Amino acid sequence: MTLAEHRYAVTVRWTGNLGTGTSAYRAYSRDHDVQIEGLPVLKGSADPTFHGDRTRYNPEQLLLTALSQCHMLSFLHVAVKRGVVVTAYEDHADAVMRLNRDGSGQFEEATLNPHVTTADVTPDGLLADMHHEANQLCFIARSVNFPVRHSPTSEVAAA
Repeated sequence: MTLAEHRYAVTVRWTGNLGTGTSAYRAYSRDHDVQIEGLPVLKGSADPTFHGDRTRYNPEQLLLTALSQCHMLSFLHVAVKRGVVVTAYEDHADAVMRLNRDGSGQFEEATLNPHVTTADVTPDGLLADMHHEANQLCFIARSVNFPVRHSPTSEVAAA
């Protein structure tokens, strides 16, 4: 492995055998555990539409989460490079997934709605440029095959 190459490892363990395995479509739970060494176990399931447990995270939510996290971390990096002091950042992201007649599906788009609070007034267009640069740097956004749109807002922190 080189400095330019990073590897990640995760274990996904199905915990949903209700006694008869996958003997029928409704005979098993979609529950599973996501384990990453040194971290708490993440409880996962399918989307409730697909017979999952709504009290657990589903893969679609986690993909959107990864996009939002990656953009935020890239944006904060860009802020430091550009000398912009960010004091708060919150994103209410959403995505659209379309199901096909054959049971397959795909994400069609994701929209990140970051609200950034800065310590000082920033020049017009600078934050938009920073979001664009963050999108170009974000490993996850560069890896998906659907558009990741941005609808940012901002404010200056109260003095």
